[in-house]
Amino acid sequence: MNLIAMMPYGKDFLFVDEILHVDESSIQGSYTFPADAAFYAHHFPQQPITPGVFLIESAAQVGLVAFGIFLLNSTSKLNFPIAFTSSQIDFFRPVGQGGKIFVEAEKQYFRFQKLKVSFKIKNSSEELVAKGELSGMFQIKN
Repeated sequence: MNLIAMMPYGKDFLFVDEILHVDESSIQGSYTFPADAAFYAHHFPQQPITPGVFLIESAAQVGLVAFGIFLLNSTSKLNFPIAFTSSQIDFFRPVGQGGKIFVEAEKQYFRFQKLKVSFKIKNSSEELVAKGELSGMFQIKN
């Protein structure tokens, strides 16, 4: 199952390069931020860093959207958008311009079409960048 191809995003808002592992309890994916992304010119321009909102988006795309599609086993028809319902995130270190991140998410629960995960984001040196919890809801067509 090509989870990335099933995601409801165009190429300019897709923050997942690959799904490295997925099973019923967890998922892992990665993304490399393009070094020439426009936001780097305006986000701490003297020493560009990746905005936290894009780190969160990448974690949500891996940990909620791709994982939710897998858990639904693509047998259900989804109505997009998927609703992002809550988050709690702690940041520990920045991701520099063009940095690669690895997202690991573990299912806390998936019931009544609501998925809650705990997640970690690590950099290429396997240092913890951020961790927290994310929740989202899927609308199923009848």
